[in-house]
Amino acid sequence: MSQPTIRIAESEEAIRACYPGFSELRPHLAEDDFVERVQRQRREHGYTMAYIEEDGAVVAGAGYRVAEYLAWGRTFYLDDLITATSARGRGYGGALLDWLLERARELDCDQFHLDSGTHRYAAHRLYMGRKLNISSYHFSRDIE
Repeated sequence: MSQPTIRIAESEEAIRACYPGFSELRPHLAEDDFVERVQRQRREHGYTMAYIEEDGAVVAGAGYRVAEYLAWGRTFYLDDLITATSARGRGYGGALLDWLLERARELDCDQFHLDSGTHRYAAHRLYMGRKLNISSYHFSRDIE
């Protein structure tokens, strides 16, 4: 596979085009809510959405932000990484992850972090293949 072109989704149209793939990972979000959240996170938290397109359709995408933590220093945090079900096994996820790791270097980050559901075995193989370590448990609860 030749190196795919990775673009940044800045316009509402580009963000909306990313929705079908992202909805596979985040099925609880309706399309309009997805677009609104991405735009708000871009404005308020520096969220950036990158994507790969093939034949006019988004086949892979990622959302990330850079933040500074006392524990980790300047950190590249990968919120989302998806490859559309129809495009899996063609190297898009790996190409995008490689690009993201390089982007973290370019942004002078000290660390690269992501959370992944315990059931996402294929994703874990990809991450470990890129020398990411399982470094902690993530705990959460709903606020009622």
